[in-house]
Amino acid sequence: MRYMKAPVKNIVVPVVNHMLNSYNRRVKAQNLHSWQLTIPEARELQLRLAGEVICRGSVNQPRLIGGLDISVKRNGPARAAAVVLSYPGLEPVEVKTLEGEPPFPYIPGLLSFREAPLMLAVCEQLKSAPDLIMVDGQGIAHPRRFGIASHMGVLLDIPTIGCAKSRLCGQYETPGDEAASYSELTDSGEVIGAVLRSKKGTKPIFISIGHRTDLMTAIEYVLKCCHGYRLPQPIRMAHLAAGGYLKVKPGQSHEQIRFN
Repeated sequence: MRYMKAPVKNIVVPVVNHMLNSYNRRVKAQNLHSWQLTIPEARELQLRLAGEVICRGSVNQPRLIGGLDISVKRNGPARAAAVVLSYPGLEPVEVKTLEGEPPFPYIPGLLSFREAPLMLAVCEQLKSAPDLIMVDGQGIAHPRRFGIASHMGVLLDIPTIGCAKSRLCGQYETPGDEAASYSELTDSGEVIGAVLRSKKGTKPIFISIGHRTDLMTAIEYVLKCCHGYRLPQPIRMAHLAAGGYLKVKPGQSHEQIRFN
């Protein structure tokens, strides 16, 4: 998530419609809890649902990888974006955006209660369910081991990876300067993620298990999706779409809806 800044150059991408037709499978979120919660209730829910996170499992030969991000105007609505890319080619298959008012205030550690309802709604508009989703935010690298990537993974029952640009909690040693160097992110003696140098000469990113995967698998797919960028392409394209900067060619599959 990032606040919208001054406009940048729009990026125009083609969408591979034949792949959209091939993988026509909807995303459906589980209704596990109410979103009308007090702050103490939200924290208690995180502690309870953290027990539902599965920190193992391999993602075998994914065909589609999704990316989720959200942008928030300081005095306006939020825009959530979901992109679906082919794998390993990373060609855009679907791009969806959704606008609405965040239903929860900004409170560190409770980001998912502000952003997840919009993200879930835009995911349910997808016509092709990803085999793996990368979320701009933390997974288990969270004080209560239940960041937004874990929340989305549990509710969607899809393997998810948390990919954040900054640390929320934990300690680490600076990884090496070379691309693919990483160090463990630990908290109270527990490994909760990895600090990954995805591109030489750039700041590291913070990778953690979201749901139904393990840390080494998460690192592997993030690196395979970077393609020379600091951020993996699913996150990068979702960020551009959420900011209104990712455009698809006329006649291709892009939809923008509003969330009430």
